[in-house]
Amino acid sequence: MTRFPSLEGKEIVSVLERYGFVVERQRGSHIFLKHPDGRATVVPVHAGETIGPGLFAKILRDVELHREDFLKDKKGKRQK
Repeated sequence: MTRFPSLEGKEIVSVLERYGFVVERQRGSHIFLKHPDGRATVVPVHAGETIGPGLFAKILRDVELHREDFLKDKKGKRQK
């Protein structure tokens, strides 16, 4: 089994925005992101805390992205 990386919420939000997701609203430290095609998810952004592997997997399922694609874009390799 492969390991999930330690990512902060703001890093996840940044990558999702590059995939076309828009911050729809924020309630406290939870950011609601939505894509024009209807996909949506919630990302908690707590200072200094990382997203656990279970929540990270859930976010990826919500946005219908594969982990490899997400991580490739996080490293800056995604071309627009």
